[in-house]
Amino acid sequence: MLDFPQNLNEFETRFSTEDACLEYVRRYKWPDGFRCIRCGNCTSWPVRSRRLEQCVACGHQESITSGTLFHQTRKPLRLWFRAISLWVASKRGLSSLELSRQLGVHYETAWHWSHRLRATISRSFGQVPLEGVVDVDETSLGATTDGAAHAASVVNPPAEVAGAVEVQAKHLGRVRLDHLGLEDDSIHRFVFETTVSRRGTAFRRSGAHTQIQRVFTLVKRAFLGTFHGAVSRKHLHAYLHEFQFRFNRRRAGSRWLLFQRIVAAAPRLQGLTMRALTHNSWGVPEPTRYPSLN
Repeated sequence: MLDFPQNLNEFETRFSTEDACLEYVRRYKWPDGFRCIRCGNCTSWPVRSRRLEQCVACGHQESITSGTLFHQTRKPLRLWFRAISLWVASKRGLSSLELSRQLGVHYETAWHWSHRLRATISRSFGQVPLEGVVDVDETSLGATTDGAAHAASVVNPPAEVAGAVEVQAKHLGRVRLDHLGLEDDSIHRFVFETTVSRRGTAFRRSGAHTQIQRVFTLVKRAFLGTFHGAVSRKHLHAYLHEFQFRFNRRRAGSRWLLFQRIVAAAPRLQGLTMRALTHNSWGVPEPTRYPSLN
């Protein structure tokens, strides 16, 4: 079902109130109508002041935003919707610093929201295997020597990144990118997870001037140009998946369709908490609470 604004004026008109945004989220959380998780009843009434739906039969209340991209948020959904619209409208990406300026929110809020959006696209898009002729290779991505790499969050020492791209007659097809682990078979695992499940796929290891190297060049330009090199090693995979998402939709007929798809994907995912983003897997805080720019 295509249900998205066609332009900025339509977006501003349609989502000018909190109730309109809430109804849009509700529609994708319960596409077949409300169903109580306690008793299974399908009838409810809204408790608008608290973003709740209350079951008519048993009185159980459930937040419309719970378990979604907007989980536990205290900010207005109108602000969230504006953030999503800005984020998807940018073809080259939008830094957290720029997002905070445009929305008038704290940098930490913009950084948190940006990573929630990256988590949404990472888990909801890019799951269909590549097919046809596919170029595969790996590259090092890390600190530069031009004075832009002094922030604590720059990937340093450089990280190994794997990439695969469909080679088509007139242009590049879809791309897959990911941060390689330390295992010896990590590149082979990457190839298996992104392409091998499709029969008829022809793999070729890339050379110095083949198609995946062009993609790697674009990745490095984006990281330096949009994010000024401030990409932490911990979150590198999220930035790579964001680039992948934007690259694969560079010819999308409407940027606003991406807005709908992100909101539609949100009910299947619970938004990342700030604690999960700022602590490593052992629960120890990162040396800097927030990356210097992103």
